[in-house]
Amino acid sequence: MSWSKHGGGGSRGYHHGNLKEALIRAALELIAQKGPAGFTFAEAARWAGVSPAAPYRHFRDRDELLANVAQRGFEAFGEALARAWDNGRPDAMTALDRLGKAYLAFARTEPAYYSAMFEAGIAPTSSPELEAANEQAFAILRTAAEALIAGMSGQTRPPAMMLALHIWALAHGIASLFGRGDAARRPLPMSPEELLEAGVLVYLQGLGIPDTDATEPPERAPS
Repeated sequence: MSWSKHGGGGSRGYHHGNLKEALIRAALELIAQKGPAGFTFAEAARWAGVSPAAPYRHFRDRDELLANVAQRGFEAFGEALARAWDNGRPDAMTALDRLGKAYLAFARTEPAYYSAMFEAGIAPTSSPELEAANEQAFAILRTAAEALIAGMSGQTRPPAMMLALHIWALAHGIASLFGRGDAARRPLPMSPEELLEAGVLVYLQGLGIPDTDATEPPERAPS
Protein backbone atom coordinates (compact mmCIF):
# COMPACT_ATOMS: atom_id res chain seq x y z
CA MET A 1 0.00 0.00 0.00
CA SER A 2 1.31 3.43 -0.91
CA TRP A 3 1.13 6.35 1.51
CA SER A 4 0.02 8.67 -1.29
CA LYS A 5 -2.15 8.33 -4.36
CA HIS A 6 0.26 10.67 -6.16
CA GLY A 7 3.27 8.57 -6.95
CA GLY A 8 3.96 6.54 -3.82
CA GLY A 9 6.70 7.00 -1.32
CA GLY A 10 9.69 7.19 -3.60
CA SER A 11 12.64 4.83 -3.56
CA ARG A 12 13.11 2.98 -0.32
CA GLY A 13 16.23 3.38 1.73
CA TYR A 14 18.78 5.94 2.80
CA HIS A 15 20.80 7.94 0.33
CA HIS A 16 23.82 9.92 1.43
CA GLY A 17 22.87 13.31 2.81
CA ASN A 18 19.16 12.56 2.74
CA LEU A 19 18.56 10.67 5.98
CA LYS A 20 15.83 13.00 7.24
CA GLU A 21 13.82 12.63 4.02
CA ALA A 22 14.28 8.85 4.07
CA LEU A 23 12.93 8.67 7.61
CA ILE A 24 9.92 10.82 6.76
CA ARG A 25 9.17 8.59 3.76
CA ALA A 26 9.56 5.56 6.02
CA ALA A 27 7.10 7.02 8.52
CA LEU A 28 4.56 7.76 5.78
CA GLU A 29 4.79 4.23 4.42
CA LEU A 30 4.48 2.69 7.88
CA ILE A 31 1.51 4.93 8.72
CA ALA A 32 -0.17 3.73 5.52
CA GLN A 33 0.48 0.11 6.43
CA LYS A 34 -0.07 0.12 10.21
CA GLY A 35 -1.54 3.45 11.23
CA PRO A 36 0.23 6.25 13.11
CA ALA A 37 0.43 4.22 16.35
CA GLY A 38 1.42 0.93 14.76
CA PHE A 39 5.17 1.23 14.37
CA THR A 40 8.25 2.02 16.42
CA PHE A 41 11.14 4.41 15.89
CA ALA A 42 13.37 1.38 15.26
CA GLU A 43 11.00 0.13 12.54
CA ALA A 44 11.22 3.47 10.77
CA ALA A 45 15.01 3.20 10.86
CA ARG A 46 14.87 -0.35 9.55
CA TRP A 47 12.52 0.63 6.71
CA ALA A 48 14.90 3.46 5.76
CA GLY A 49 17.81 1.01 5.79
CA VAL A 50 19.79 2.60 8.62
CA SER A 51 20.84 1.58 12.13
CA PRO A 52 18.44 2.11 15.08
CA ALA A 53 20.69 4.91 16.32
CA ALA A 54 20.77 6.84 13.03
CA PRO A 55 17.35 8.59 13.37
CA TYR A 56 18.54 10.39 16.50
CA ARG A 57 20.71 12.58 14.29
CA HIS A 58 17.54 14.38 13.20
CA PHE A 59 14.72 13.48 15.60
CA ARG A 60 14.58 13.28 19.38
CA ASP A 61 12.10 10.39 19.27
CA ARG A 62 9.22 8.89 17.32
CA ASP A 63 6.87 11.70 18.32
CA GLU A 64 9.18 14.31 16.85
CA LEU A 65 9.34 12.31 13.62
CA LEU A 66 5.53 12.18 13.51
CA ALA A 67 5.35 15.91 14.25
CA ASN A 68 7.56 16.56 11.23
CA VAL A 69 5.31 14.38 9.06
CA ALA A 70 2.23 16.22 10.36
CA GLN A 71 3.90 19.55 9.64
CA ARG A 72 4.59 18.52 6.04
CA GLY A 73 0.99 17.39 5.77
CA PHE A 74 -0.44 20.67 7.07
CA GLU A 75 1.79 22.65 4.72
CA ALA A 76 0.54 20.69 1.70
CA PHE A 77 -3.02 20.83 3.05
CA GLY A 78 -2.87 24.60 3.45
CA GLU A 79 -1.55 25.02 -0.09
CA ALA A 80 -4.38 22.89 -1.46
CA LEU A 81 -7.00 24.86 0.46
CA ALA A 82 -5.53 28.19 -0.63
CA ARG A 83 -5.63 27.16 -4.28
CA ALA A 84 -9.22 26.03 -3.92
CA TRP A 85 -10.34 29.20 -2.11
CA ASP A 86 -8.62 31.40 -4.72
CA ASN A 87 -9.29 34.57 -2.72
CA GLY A 88 -13.03 33.87 -2.77
CA ARG A 89 -13.44 34.19 -6.55
CA PRO A 90 -15.93 34.55 -8.16
CA ASP A 91 -18.02 34.61 -4.97
CA ALA A 92 -17.77 33.24 -1.46
CA MET A 93 -20.28 30.39 -1.88
CA THR A 94 -18.65 29.08 -5.06
CA ALA A 95 -15.21 29.30 -3.49
CA LEU A 96 -16.46 27.57 -0.32
CA ASP A 97 -17.76 24.68 -2.42
CA ARG A 98 -14.30 24.31 -3.99
CA LEU A 99 -12.74 24.53 -0.54
CA GLY A 100 -14.87 21.66 0.74
CA LYS A 101 -14.03 19.51 -2.25
CA ALA A 102 -10.32 20.21 -1.73
CA TYR A 103 -10.61 19.19 1.93
CA LEU A 104 -12.16 15.85 0.98
CA ALA A 105 -9.70 15.32 -1.86
CA PHE A 106 -6.72 15.73 0.46
CA ALA A 107 -8.11 13.19 2.95
CA ARG A 108 -8.69 10.74 0.08
CA THR A 109 -5.42 11.16 -1.81
CA GLU A 110 -3.05 11.70 1.13
CA PRO A 111 -4.33 9.29 3.80
CA ALA A 112 -0.99 8.87 5.56
CA TYR A 113 -0.45 12.60 5.89
CA TYR A 114 -4.06 13.01 7.03
CA SER A 115 -3.58 10.33 9.70
CA ALA A 116 -0.39 11.95 10.95
CA MET A 117 -2.11 15.34 11.11
CA PHE A 118 -5.26 14.28 12.94
CA GLU A 119 -4.90 10.76 14.35
CA ALA A 120 -1.35 10.45 15.67
CA GLY A 121 -2.02 12.12 19.01
CA ILE A 122 0.59 14.79 18.32
CA ALA A 123 -0.20 18.15 19.92
CA PRO A 124 -0.51 20.96 17.34
CA THR A 125 1.75 23.01 19.63
CA SER A 126 4.51 20.38 19.83
CA SER A 127 6.72 22.54 17.61
CA PRO A 128 6.51 26.14 16.37
CA GLU A 129 6.67 24.92 12.76
CA LEU A 130 3.78 22.50 13.19
CA GLU A 131 1.70 25.09 15.02
CA ALA A 132 2.30 27.66 12.28
CA ALA A 133 1.39 25.21 9.49
CA ASN A 134 -1.76 24.18 11.37
CA GLU A 135 -2.85 27.76 11.96
CA GLN A 136 -2.13 28.77 8.37
CA ALA A 137 -4.41 26.03 7.05
CA PHE A 138 -7.21 26.94 9.47
CA ALA A 139 -6.83 30.63 8.61
CA ILE A 140 -8.17 29.86 5.13
CA LEU A 141 -11.38 28.47 6.66
CA ARG A 142 -11.58 31.55 8.89
CA THR A 143 -11.18 33.81 5.85
CA ALA A 144 -13.95 31.93 4.06
CA ALA A 145 -16.25 32.33 7.08
CA GLU A 146 -15.57 36.07 7.23
CA ALA A 147 -16.40 36.40 3.53
CA LEU A 148 -19.67 34.50 3.95
CA ILE A 149 -20.95 36.83 6.70
CA ALA A 150 -19.53 40.07 5.34
CA GLY A 151 -22.88 41.32 4.07
CA MET A 152 -24.89 40.49 7.19
CA SER A 153 -25.99 43.07 9.74
CA GLY A 154 -24.28 43.17 13.12
CA GLN A 155 -27.31 41.88 15.02
CA THR A 156 -27.74 38.74 12.92
CA ARG A 157 -24.13 38.08 11.98
CA PRO A 158 -22.72 34.89 13.57
CA PRO A 159 -19.15 34.93 14.89
CA ALA A 160 -16.67 34.10 12.13
CA MET A 161 -14.68 31.79 14.40
CA MET A 162 -17.78 29.77 15.30
CA LEU A 163 -18.75 29.49 11.65
CA ALA A 164 -15.26 28.38 10.65
CA LEU A 165 -15.10 25.77 13.42
CA HIS A 166 -18.51 24.35 12.53
CA ILE A 167 -17.67 24.06 8.83
CA TRP A 168 -14.33 22.50 9.72
CA ALA A 169 -16.01 19.96 12.00
CA LEU A 170 -18.52 19.06 9.31
CA ALA A 171 -15.87 18.68 6.60
CA HIS A 172 -13.57 16.73 8.89
CA GLY A 173 -16.32 14.39 10.06
CA ILE A 174 -17.41 13.56 6.52
CA ALA A 175 -13.79 13.12 5.40
CA SER A 176 -12.98 10.83 8.33
CA LEU A 177 -16.10 8.69 8.01
CA PHE A 178 -16.88 8.60 4.31
CA GLY A 179 -14.06 10.21 2.33
CA ARG A 180 -10.97 8.36 3.50
CA GLY A 181 -8.37 6.94 1.16
CA ASP A 182 -7.88 3.75 3.18
CA ALA A 183 -9.84 0.68 4.25
CA ALA A 184 -11.61 2.54 7.09
CA ARG A 185 -13.84 4.38 4.62
CA ARG A 186 -17.54 3.67 5.23
CA PRO A 187 -20.04 3.13 2.41
CA LEU A 188 -22.34 5.99 1.53
CA PRO A 189 -25.29 6.09 -0.93
CA MET A 190 -24.05 9.44 -2.25
CA SER A 191 -20.66 11.00 -2.79
CA PRO A 192 -18.90 12.62 0.18
CA GLU A 193 -18.85 15.84 -1.86
CA GLU A 194 -22.64 15.79 -2.21
CA LEU A 195 -23.09 15.09 1.49
CA LEU A 196 -20.78 17.94 2.47
CA GLU A 197 -22.41 20.38 0.07
CA ALA A 198 -25.88 19.56 1.40
CA GLY A 199 -24.77 19.75 5.03
CA VAL A 200 -23.07 23.11 4.59
CA LEU A 201 -26.05 24.59 2.74
CA VAL A 202 -28.51 23.46 5.43
CA TYR A 203 -26.23 24.85 8.14
CA LEU A 204 -25.73 28.21 6.42
CA GLN A 205 -29.42 28.61 5.66
CA GLY A 206 -30.16 27.92 9.32
CA LEU A 207 -27.91 30.85 10.20
CA GLY A 208 -29.65 33.05 7.65
CA ILE A 209 -26.70 33.12 5.24
CA PRO A 210 -28.25 33.04 1.76
CA ASP A 211 -26.83 31.33 -1.29
CA THR A 212 -25.40 33.89 -3.70
CA ASP A 213 -27.96 32.85 -6.30
CA ALA A 214 -30.76 33.75 -3.88
CA THR A 215 -29.40 37.28 -3.45
CA GLU A 216 -29.51 38.10 -7.15
CA PRO A 217 -32.45 40.31 -8.20
CA PRO A 218 -35.35 38.30 -9.67
CA GLU A 219 -35.87 38.35 -13.38
CA ARG A 220 -38.56 40.80 -14.53
CA ALA A 221 -41.79 39.06 -15.50
CA PRO A 222 -42.68 39.38 -19.18
CA SER A 223 -45.18 42.16 -19.87
